[in-house]
Amino acid sequence: MKKIIYSIAILSLLMTSCVSDDVTFNENKDAAYEVPAATLFANSQKALTDQLTSPSVNEGSIFRYFPQYLAATQYTTESRYRISSRAIADRHWRILYATVLGGLESAKEVIATEVAPTGVSAAQFQSEQKNKLAVIEIFEVYTYQILVDSFGDIPYTDALQPKTIVLPKYDDDASIYPKLITRLDAAIANLDTSNGSFSSGDIVYSGDVAKWKLFANSLKIKLGVNLINTNITLAKSTIESAYNAGVITTNDNNASFNYAVSAPNYNPIYENLVASNRNDFVPAATIVNAMNTLNDPRRARYFTPLANGSYLGGKYGYTNIYTNFSHVNPILTAPDFPSLLMEASEVNFYLAEAASKGFSVGNTTAYYYNQAITASFENWGIADQAAAYLLNPSVNFATAPGSTPEEKIANQEWIAFYNRGFEAWTAYRRLNFPVLVAPANAYSEAEGQVPKRLTYPINEQTVNGNNWTTASAAIGGDKLKTHVFWDPNL
Repeated sequence: MKKIIYSIAILSLLMTSCVSDDVTFNENKDAAYEVPAATLFANSQKALTDQLTSPSVNEGSIFRYFPQYLAATQYTTESRYRISSRAIADRHWRILYATVLGGLESAKEVIATEVAPTGVSAAQFQSEQKNKLAVIEIFEVYTYQILVDSFGDIPYTDALQPKTIVLPKYDDDASIYPKLITRLDAAIANLDTSNGSFSSGDIVYSGDVAKWKLFANSLKIKLGVNLINTNITLAKSTIESAYNAGVITTNDNNASFNYAVSAPNYNPIYENLVASNRNDFVPAATIVNAMNTLNDPRRARYFTPLANGSYLGGKYGYTNIYTNFSHVNPILTAPDFPSLLMEASEVNFYLAEAASKGFSVGNTTAYYYNQAITASFENWGIADQAAAYLLNPSVNFATAPGSTPEEKIANQEWIAFYNRGFEAWTAYRRLNFPVLVAPANAYSEAEGQVPKRLTYPINEQTVNGNNWTTASAAIGGDKLKTHVFWDPNL
């Protein structure tokens, strides 16, 4: 069976000023054929996780810079918010649309052609196939949310239809979220926890349908929290229904992508900080100083100490001499160090935020705040130090600095998300804390602000220009400072 490229990005790359009349134009002639669905699903999982994990701007990932977790030693361009020089937005767009979503759509096609193995009843087989499709759907929703949160308005209704639509229109970002929630509800309803799904190829949960159900409901919480400032009614119903159905609140249910110890499947942090033998980054003073002030025990897991036992971060946005500062801890640079797509600490922080709005989520804001921090400590192997940390007056929810619950939550969420740059950037934009300041030497395109979105790919301007122009006008300009719809600072 020939595979169709389900990617607006790949199509854009192949086009110049017109669309080919060749009937095989949309076929990927270099692609493998008869690829198993499990392989396609695994490839999509890895591609997305790599993109969210990698510290390399050459690979299109800038998400450890925006929350000011890393500072550059030599090449400061991206830490000063110029993302065009290495086509960062183009790569991020292409990976998510072409590799991740394209692979998932191809996996759906393959599943439709599969037949029951010998010895497996028709009923069991159909249930497992239905579970596979639901799991893929859940992962697609997760990917689409990342695209919306990255760019704002994106192709959605017209996307992934290469046979009929090669120049897709962009959907209003606020209209996409409700559709994603509807898709999640349908996928959850199709999950049968009494049967399995992928027997191979699911690197995150190894085909465990019950855990995918927890992930899906946790993803609903995540969508709902982002809606609090713009559609509180939908936010409330989404969060409460997800909470009642069961979400990830303990680390044993984390959505963990487990890397291998050898190439090409080792962690991209290892690839870029160890295997490449390069010293391009040091931890940024922004995060190090904040943790120093709190005497946060997680410093010993996040960073390496100097000879005197202290922790020192580099100046964000400027060059830094590598040997003068703390480094990324070898825990994170192990080749098989796992990356998380959803975790207990994250969901508990979301529930804390929901509780602060009066939503019915089973407990108080302070309770979930404490649970979130405790889960973070546990996940970093220092659970025994969490209780003492929570007694620190600058950490304890009742006494911590901050005029609102959201500010207190945001400051601790930012620390807990140290290895999850994209989620940290999203939380910062939504909650407007911690206070992050663009470096004085930031490029003019940043307009003096920490970026609020990625600008659209250059390729979209040149190939899908009319739709790009319409979308850019709709969001208030294709600029780094333009906000996505859920950002309260519009």
